[in-house]
Amino acid sequence: MSETVMSEERVKFVLDEPDIPTHWVNLMADLPGEAPPPLHPGTKQPAGPDDLTPIFPMGLILQEVSAEPEVEIPEPVREVYKLWRPTPLYRARRLERALDTPAHIYYKYEGGSPPGSHKPNTAVAQVYENAQAGIRKLATETGAGQWGSALAFACRLFGLECEVWMVGSSYDQKPYRRSMMEAWGATVHRSPSDVTESGRAQAEHTTGSLGIAISEAVEVAAQNPDTNYSLGSVLNHVLLHQTVIGQEALAQMAMAGEEPDVVIACVGGGSNFGGLTFPFLRRVLRGQAKTRFLAAEPAACPTLTRGVYAYDFGDTVGLTPLMPMYTLGHDFVPPPVHAGGLRYHGDSPLVCGLVKQGLVEPRAYRQNETFDAAVRFARAEGIIPAPEPAHAIRAVITEADAAREAGEERVILFGLCGHGNFDLSAYDAYLAGKLEDPEFSQADLDTALAHLPEAPALV
Repeated sequence: MSETVMSEERVKFVLDEPDIPTHWVNLMADLPGEAPPPLHPGTKQPAGPDDLTPIFPMGLILQEVSAEPEVEIPEPVREVYKLWRPTPLYRARRLERALDTPAHIYYKYEGGSPPGSHKPNTAVAQVYENAQAGIRKLATETGAGQWGSALAFACRLFGLECEVWMVGSSYDQKPYRRSMMEAWGATVHRSPSDVTESGRAQAEHTTGSLGIAISEAVEVAAQNPDTNYSLGSVLNHVLLHQTVIGQEALAQMAMAGEEPDVVIACVGGGSNFGGLTFPFLRRVLRGQAKTRFLAAEPAACPTLTRGVYAYDFGDTVGLTPLMPMYTLGHDFVPPPVHAGGLRYHGDSPLVCGLVKQGLVEPRAYRQNETFDAAVRFARAEGIIPAPEPAHAIRAVITEADAAREAGEERVILFGLCGHGNFDLSAYDAYLAGKLEDPEFSQADLDTALAHLPEAPALV
């Protein structure tokens, strides 16, 4: 018998448990200029730490406002991270061949965590700080269910109760995400629900929105001293926790002997995008690299590409601080596209500031072209991606095609933040030719922006 010699071409780049980062990267320390502060929803004055104490523990508030370039990861959090971290970096060689591109494509895969996405990187950190503060229960919202699953998982590990308001359209589309949360002991409500004043006031919006679900969770947290609010994106401390992704990716790209020309991630609230890109962005801000950054979002909820840079509420009812961000209007209810985690009217103030400064380029993609990219990726690489990172894959294919046309060996890194094993009904619709491409008209935008709160103008 003849022996088969395995190719020396590496496909995965794997770190070991001692390589789990010891600190989170805080990009706030490197940003040029003064970032506009969040404003108190009533006084419209800058919101301070004391304004956040009704719903957050002081440990997270200090992380939210920290100006330190790095924040130490508590050892109990790193111990839990061992369950799935470090995560692998893959060279997508089969996709490269399928696209006939000279580009080198890499992806950082977060789908191997117990809930199947990047979300537990911050869920574990948030639950730990709340447990240290003696909190009994956490209330939260979830879109497609990845965040709710992650928080339910983390609450179970630290002995806290978990109550989740799930956006109505996703509650209907993704019943097994609800089952996953309930298996870890969480209570799950379809939002808008009849158990809060916020939900009852928005009952006519039957498909729901992240803004409405946030209002419901914040209302419950604010009314109960033993309950705090926890969110899976947008705020500084959430993006901070996710930077374990980018730090590992930096080390793994060094193992591969390559430097990315462009880093791509999907963006809804910003945690996945910030988690992968911020360690790379810090190098750009320090003059150590010239990497480009692309933020991919749905054309049906085009916050960064068509929103207005202004102060707006993070929720529909107006219970949260006013945040400086690109927004479609806090009472905008996006169409029920399958990328439930990207159906948010605003974005992280940090990410929005980077877009405003031209350091990040946003791109919007329609639902069918996004699923086309997801299927092409799955047929080449094997992993069925969640609808959210499928937007990043759409951008990757565009960049890879451009590299072929230019005859350039570009290096592309993107974030595959979760698998799509609970999203197969969406794939059914796409494969059957029944997937819709919801429109976002100028009239929709004008209506949504007509109700922006009175606040100082942003420039």
